[in-house]
Amino acid sequence: MTDLLVNIDVADLERAIAFYRDGLGLSVARRFGAGAAELVGASSRVYLLQNAEGSPPLPTEPAIRRSYARHWTPVHLDFVVDDIDVATRRACAAGARLERPVSDTAWGRIAALADPFGHGFCLLSFNAAGYDAIATWTVASAPPPAR
Repeated sequence: MTDLLVNIDVADLERAIAFYRDGLGLSVARRFGAGAAELVGASSRVYLLQNAEGSPPLPTEPAIRRSYARHWTPVHLDFVVDDIDVATRRACAAGARLERPVSDTAWGRIAALADPFGHGFCLLSFNAAGYDAIATWTVASAPPPAR
């Protein structure tokens, strides 16, 4: 099995640690000097990496610059919680911005937020059926692979 490590660039490491600790219940497991921290408490370890606003993330793409204004990316994190109303209030009190209030779905409840560094994330709370309520097939019932 492959481990999944989540890396999140932030402009202010201490502020990010406070947000992910107070807002989402993660805790610091290790520090890597003044510029990085490992957080635990989710199914994957989360690494907060301090990088200055406007710095280039890739030496091969110097025109691309980090921005901590609200931004969109096709990859985001979902945090599964027991009580979404409590978790939403907690995240907002710690500095998250609520972008879509808690709403009901066939599989449970969802709220969309952004952290203080512009990264979008969702809070999810599953009902008893969970994603089975919308699944159209499972591994056991999947069609055979195309040949």
